[in-house]
Order: sequence, then structure tokens, then C-alpha cells
Amino acid sequence: MTVSIIRFGGSNCDRDAERALGHLGIDAEIVWHEDGLPAATTGIVLPGGFSYGDYLRAGAMAARSPIMDEVREAAADGVPVLGICNGAQIGCESGLTEGAFTTNESARFQCEHVYLRVERDDTPWTEAYEEGEVIQVPIAHGEGRYEVDDERLGELEDEDRILFRYCDAEGETSPDVNPNGSKHNVAGVVGERDTVAVLMPHPERVTLPDVGPTDGQGVLRGFETAND
Repeated sequence: MTVSIIRFGGSNCDRDAERALGHLGIDAEIVWHEDGLPAATTGIVLPGGFSYGDYLRAGAMAARSPIMDEVREAAADGVPVLGICNGAQIGCESGLTEGAFTTNESARFQCEHVYLRVERDDTPWTEAYEEGEVIQVPIAHGEGRYEVDDERLGELEDEDRILFRYCDAEGETSPDVNPNGSKHNVAGVVGERDTVAVLMPHPERVTLPDVGPTDGQGVLRGFETAND
């Protein structure tokens, strides 16, 4: 199994993802977007950063890179795809998942640890947790507010495609614990296939035990689960 971590101009969390996956025993390599997906690719990470300086909209230019056609084809074939932070923005902009991530309600860059409630435990990305479990994961973004029209959000909720919500330590959601103003406290969603997911927080930053908590390990282990 080889996870391809796609590097765009401005990506800066690709090495973090590579190191975190390697710690879990998952083979991963960084792939420059112009080189296309390697034939051996069995998983894909769209990493965090500021691809193309967030010009136009965060993720908008990277979403139009030719490699994203390959990513969409791979996703349709069941290859697991995980978009993190800027990668989540790219995922939405490229149509891998519904909605969009836009400017934080505070209009400021938010960098802090947040609590997330696991909304379902039957996806590759959440099988390591229990539904309703609370994990702590850092955020670092200026455009992390999840937006989608109310009708489509209702459909996403009915289809059980909300993966994580911002919450407090007890798992309660409210505007007070929503760091960016995301609609209904949404922090992550899955695509039409649950092997495709995007989330704004950074699980790769809470994976290595020698630098802190490891609540994010379960998310990255989704690459193992999805390929079983």
C-alpha cells in the first residue's frame, strides 16, 4: 500500500502527513502535482498549506490542477482520499465533497486545539473511535468555516455524511465552541463514498507520541481500513 501525498505550490503540511503515516507503518510518498499519480497509489492525501497563496479562494486553483482529474477517477474507483485543511478546501472546490470552506467568522487566522465529536463510527476514518466519542485535534486556518445551503445540509445530515462536529469536552455543540462559524458546527464530511473525506482540523499533528497527544491516529489509520 502506498499513499500519495499531493504537493502543490504552497503546500506545507505534506511532510507532516508523510511522517505521521510512516509512524503508523503506512507507506507514503510526496508526489508533485505536475507528475501525476503513481501507478502504485492505493490512497491519496490532499495536505494542508496555502496552495497558490489562496488566490481567488482557498483551494480553488489547486482544484483545477490536472492531477485532480486523476484523483476524482481514483476516488470513483474506491481509492481512499483524505483532504486536510487546505486539502479539505481543495476537495470541496474539486467536487469530491459537498459545500465549501470560507473565511472564518472572526475574519482571523485561528490556531488552537479544539474538541471534535465523532458523528459516525462506520467509516474508514472513524472506525477506530466510537460514535459520540470526543477527540482533541488542532486547527490552523483562516478560511475554515464550512458553508452549504440549508437544504443540502439537511440532505447531508439525512444521508449521515457529517463526519465530525466541533464540540466541548463533554461532546456538546454550541456557537461558543465553534471556532470558525461553521454551519451546524461541521468540521468534516464524507463524499458520496465514505472512502472520501475532508476535514478542517489536522489529525497528522496529533499522531506522533513523542510530540504530544495521539487522538488523530485513528483518522489516518483509515487508509489501512479502507484497503482491507
